Amino acid sequence: PMYYKTKKIKMKNKFVVSASICMIIFLNMMSRANAQAFIDLETGAVFTGYNNVRIPSDAGTLFSRKDDLTPKPNAFIRLRAGYAIGKRHTISLLYAPLTIKSDGSINKQIDFEGVTFPSNSPLNASYTFNSYRITYRYDLVKRPKIEFGIGFTAKIRDAEIALSSNGFASSKANVGFVPIINFRLNYKVNNNFGILFEGDALAAPQGRAEDVLLAVTYKFSDNLMTHLGYRILEGGADNDEVYNFSLIHYASVGVLYKFKKNVKAN
Repeated sequence: PMYYKTKKIKMKNKFVVSASICMIIFLNMMSRANAQAFIDLETGAVFTGYNNVRIPSDAGTLFSRKDDLTPKPNAFIRLRAGYAIGKRHTISLLYAPLTIKSDGSINKQIDFEGVTFPSNSPLNASYTFNSYRITYRYDLVKRPKIEFGIGFTAKIRDAEIALSSNGFASSKANVGFVPIINFRLNYKVNNNFGILFEGDALAAPQGRAEDVLLAVTYKFSDNLMTHLGYRILEGGADNDEVYNFSLIHYASVGVLYKFKKNVKAN
């Protein structure tokens, strides 16, 4: 509906404005503090573990976008930029788009968001789960071999599940705010190699969300580091409007670049 699309655009715009205001504040802080900007680019392949859907949750047909349909191969990209402030503070913005498409046919009638799809009809499905996040983290432990930090992530979830077939089409979209706990554990094996365990995770009566990376890191220099690892994105919700739980696997490779530190001159 046009009303929903307008509302969705307004929520995105509010997030962009809020993020811009936050960045202006942080940039002002950078001019007064020992800070270092960084950019973190991650890419790789995406695989569906499970993706079970029933919309609406009380009257729709439960089906699997993984077992009943066939997910198509997909790549992903995630971009994070931010500042390390002083020795223990980190603030960052994350853009993490994700769309997975599936197709096939199901030997039963599918009732999905007010539309009935006949059994054995060719189906095209798409699952979109875009994330926009602002994260603040404080390092509780900062030692030569090990670092551990915990913080808070403010996440905007921009999600849509769509189904179409031979002129029939229906979709369920949702934009919402999700507060999540952020954590990061970095163990330095030696001067070059390390093990990184980091992510955002939280469970509540309304649902749960986990976005966690386990990776091996290699430091080329004080400013350039790469990682190779496995990321998991899992969660979902069961409420009056929607039942959807999904597990997404990522084969991940990334590059982190740290810019020259901004140190205020006396």
